[in-house]
Amino acid sequence: MPRSVRIVSVNVNGIRAAVRKGMTEWLDASGADIVALQEVRATAAQLAEALPGWQIVNDESLQKGRAGVAIISRLPGVETRSHLGPEPLDASGRWIETDFDIDGETVTVVSAYVHSGEVDTPKQDAKWLFLDAMEQRLATLKSERDLALVLGDLNVGHRELDIKNWRGNRKNAGFLPRERAYFDRFFGPAGEQVEGVDGSTGTGLGWVDVGRRAAGEVDGPYTFWSMRGKAFDTDSGWRIDYHVATPALAERVTDYRVDRAPSYDTRWSDHSPVIVDYTLGR
Repeated sequence: MPRSVRIVSVNVNGIRAAVRKGMTEWLDASGADIVALQEVRATAAQLAEALPGWQIVNDESLQKGRAGVAIISRLPGVETRSHLGPEPLDASGRWIETDFDIDGETVTVVSAYVHSGEVDTPKQDAKWLFLDAMEQRLATLKSERDLALVLGDLNVGHRELDIKNWRGNRKNAGFLPRERAYFDRFFGPAGEQVEGVDGSTGTGLGWVDVGRRAAGEVDGPYTFWSMRGKAFDTDSGWRIDYHVATPALAERVTDYRVDRAPSYDTRWSDHSPVIVDYTLGR
């Protein structure tokens, strides 16, 4: 019988620090079945110690203490992959996907952590390579799976609605027209020519931005606020944490919310969990 499955995405900004600040208590109360984590900055052993009782798969960064993605679940995974593209692509610690058999339906869940980038530096070059590989993988994944979900801190605000101070960030990584054009293609009609915000053209992939569909044409809801200044208190945030779903899976959404902390001092990360309930199973 179909049932509700709660799937969460959150950049933890270091799993050990997040646990010290109260993440475990949040997890216990969340009702989450599957959680995609980004920026865990930990080994498999450290993750297991921090999150006892969870099934865990992870991909570590080649740089100690950097990046790192994981998928933790109350459900056993069937198969896990972490290869995204050819060398010298730096996908280590930034992409992991797991197939789950949920009551007779196969669902692929991805935890992705796109580079933050920095204009005119090697960091931005790495981001372009990653986004290129991600675009190719999204096309392939959608052709292979009816039910697939890419979760994560994708480090791009797609539209002006997604960043409070969008005017001041038009020349900064995270809101560059070229970056946003990738998302125009990700969410553009499948198989149709899509004109990006940067004037480029490409083929739409037909994925669904679950958060924007749920929220409608409103500012935010933001998922990240800098720890500096008064960004959290004034809600000067960015919506850069996504549930990117195949159309068939997007139709299974029954609830979407950003679990924003009640106050600055109760935060256990600079990102908030993005929680979505899906109806799955036959």
